[in-house]
Amino acid sequence: MSIWELLLAFVVVVLMLVALLANVLVLMCFLYSADIRKQVPGLFILNLTFCNLLMAVSSMPLTLAGIIYKSQPGGDQVCHVVGFLETFLTTNSMLSMAALSIDRWIAVVFPLSYHSKMRYRDAALILSYTWLHSASFPIVAASLSWLGFHHLYASCTLYNKRPEDRTQFVIFTGVFHALSFLLSLVVLCFTYLKVLKVARFHCKRIDVITMQTLVLLVDIHPSVRERCLEEQRRRRQRATKKISTFIGTFILCFAPYVITRLVELSSVVHISSHWGIISKCLAYSKAVSDPFVYSLLRHQYKKTWKDIINKILKRSSINSSALAGESHNRNPPQLNE
Repeated sequence: MSIWELLLAFVVVVLMLVALLANVLVLMCFLYSADIRKQVPGLFILNLTFCNLLMAVSSMPLTLAGIIYKSQPGGDQVCHVVGFLETFLTTNSMLSMAALSIDRWIAVVFPLSYHSKMRYRDAALILSYTWLHSASFPIVAASLSWLGFHHLYASCTLYNKRPEDRTQFVIFTGVFHALSFLLSLVVLCFTYLKVLKVARFHCKRIDVITMQTLVLLVDIHPSVRERCLEEQRRRRQRATKKISTFIGTFILCFAPYVITRLVELSSVVHISSHWGIISKCLAYSKAVSDPFVYSLLRHQYKKTWKDIINKILKRSSINSSALAGESHNRNPPQLNE
């Protein structure tokens, strides 16, 4: 193995371990907190978490084996199943992010009618659509034998081995990425930009009230005035940073892989196998970033996983104290004669 291959294998191992740990922690928070389970967005986050976990235990290990052995790991049947799962899970995770953005859009733009427009039944219908949408493409690919081991990405994924099917496969790949990546990106941009517009409007209203208050309070201390102005600046930047993170991570992680898949269809451009695996690793990195972007860095999840850790530590300290007490009772101190 070359140094590049060793480095790429190490990156895949790190991505796999971090994705497993982070998504398991999100799942634990969901099971531990009744408040999180009551929220409608929790269903979308749970679906996204399961997609990321399945990706970490199915597709990533085979990519690691493909990098190490430079050949298809396992038999054809295993590779076809993993390729089916990879296509399904990638599309499902993209659509789950789009569903989360729609939920935020309704909550911010239509706050008074949110609970009537986004109920558990509505969320279940949206999830049913994402599953049907996501399953349709790998079902078609499996029926046409367009799943297999692709050496460019060292992965079991969409792959056409028959030259006579090239035109049909090109059309299929274009439609697939248009109705998964492009559709999700359009929904993300539309909904989050609407949310940003509303957030900026509210920020302006708060800024006007703050400035009027500062003008009226003539004797206010300069340091207090400065803190108020600094909070104004932070408030304006907070919504922009969050929305930039949502859209930015989606584009950064998925766009290189999607563009590479589309460029690969052209026989004119030669693509390095190293770049193919790097673009695949970037797509895998979304399974690592999602738990932090959508869950673990939010206040409610922070509080929940801190409570879980404290509970585990407290229980372990109680157990160690009990064991120490038992050993002390078994071996009582003897008086010196």
